Amino acid sequence: MKVKWWGHSSFLIEHNGIKIITDPYDDSLPYQKITDKADYVTVSHGHFDHNAVERLDGDFKVIDSSKGFKNNEIEIEAIKSYHDSHQGEDRGENLIYLIQLEDKKICHLGDLGHDLDNKIINKLKNIDLLLIPVGGNYTIDAEMAYRLAEKINAKLTIPMHFKTDILDFPITGVNKFTDKYDKNEVEFANKSEINTEKIKNKKVIVLDYN
Repeated sequence: MKVKWWGHSSFLIEHNGIKIITDPYDDSLPYQKITDKADYVTVSHGHFDHNAVERLDGDFKVIDSSKGFKNNEIEIEAIKSYHDSHQGEDRGENLIYLIQLEDKKICHLGDLGHDLDNKIINKLKNIDLLLIPVGGNYTIDAEMAYRLAEKINAKLTIPMHFKTDILDFPITGVNKFTDKYDKNEVEFANKSEINTEKIKNKKVIVLDYN
């Protein structure tokens, strides 16, 4: 399975020719325009830095509701959650996507703003890939992200939605999250794209934006 980070919460996930793009951002963010084409696009919530499907090229299916989506090649379950710790009063709702793509199971937490109960955590256990926000302020912070990631215990975790050298959002950098792990558990890939099958003995991979 190939994973490319475009920046913020937007990834291209590709497995056996099927392509998914998550949370595309608009041109107010400093990251490059997303040029990949996808078969499916997931939108966790209706904010400009997560829902700019109109900026994507190609013919694709948009999944942006709690109905999720299912056909003969993919199953996407949408789990209701909140963008804040006050049941959506501050920033509204958020959708967690649990994606079954052939033999791979992926979770994109969107802009999750609160801890998860054991029922949801149990549903997310034994996944292949966890995409988790770590920057705080608008989402869970590094401490809560670490606790959640440890409970979910995915084969591989990739942090997202953190401050970078070109993004001036009032959120923290990725190191507050990665510093909670032993150094030998984390790899800073220094590139935007990896093949997860080639990652050995690492719990966390930090990608560089495209």
